[in-house]
Amino acid sequence: MWSGTPLFPEAASTIAGEVDALYFFLVALTAFFTLLIAGLIVVYAIKFKRTSPDSIGARIHGGLALEIAWTVIPLLISMVIFAWGAKIFFAMSRPPDETLNIYVVGKQWMWKVQHLDGQREINELHIPVGRPVKLIMTSEDVLHDFYIPAMRVKADVIPGRYTNIWFEPTKPGTYQLYCAEYCGTQHSRMIGKIIVLEPEDFQAWLSGNAQEGSLASAGEKLFSDLACITCHRGDAGARGPVLQGLFGKTATLMSGQTVTVDEAYLRESILTPAEKVVNGFQPIMPTFQGLVSEEGLLQLIEYVKSLKALGQNEAATHTGAAAPGEAVPARSPEARN
Repeated sequence: MWSGTPLFPEAASTIAGEVDALYFFLVALTAFFTLLIAGLIVVYAIKFKRTSPDSIGARIHGGLALEIAWTVIPLLISMVIFAWGAKIFFAMSRPPDETLNIYVVGKQWMWKVQHLDGQREINELHIPVGRPVKLIMTSEDVLHDFYIPAMRVKADVIPGRYTNIWFEPTKPGTYQLYCAEYCGTQHSRMIGKIIVLEPEDFQAWLSGNAQEGSLASAGEKLFSDLACITCHRGDAGARGPVLQGLFGKTATLMSGQTVTVDEAYLRESILTPAEKVVNGFQPIMPTFQGLVSEEGLLQLIEYVKSLKALGQNEAATHTGAAAPGEAVPARSPEARN
């Protein structure tokens, strides 16, 4: 209804219908009670108006039924809104197991996109129709907000952290992308396009924009250049944890706490490795803060994630990826000297 108007953009994702239904329910509920209360005020103002200056209204001693009604009815309405909203929230915050993962970096004033196959885009995002897409996002400078009205998804993009959103586009087309958080003097120009293609067209686009290597292969090269393999080996003398198969696991820290090895943990381990050291290892890994760009971090993280597929024999050779904060991914003192 009213699709394509400024206030009601086209619905182009699987979650859009549910979001719109809740929105229209809230609008209808608000309109109903606004008209009801305003109407009662007018009716009672006329019906019970003072007929003479000396008129005094009758004393009211209360009504139990009325008290119960205006307590229970709002409570029930609030519970319906809460349950409905929670259902949509959980659906939007729990992506399916198999998604097309894409990295997004916000920077004044542009969106930089990296596909796992190595393709890069600026202020554009090409995706296939009918496939769940997960965006893993961070910012190089200030707080931004990634907002796609047609998909009904929106999330803050925060410096120093990874946030993510997912959606499944339902129809091909070109849709607007906005930054919905004031981020500086050219905030209004931080816009872009989401280009949804048929699967075969998307594959053709990928082939026509082939890069020298995937994100993981670029991360492997960076991992080697930084001499991380010096510590992350598969033998008994390794000074850092073996990284093969590490992503998604739970690691025990020196403090006794446990942490899930995800993108945020890997990023923290590269930049501030002494914060969360894996039990059994020493905090000897140097920081790579200022030495590795945001794109480099994404490459290293994707390389660690790719090691899940390696066999045990390969693990002894590759062992790792740039720094799971778990302890010590990085150049050893000898390597740095």
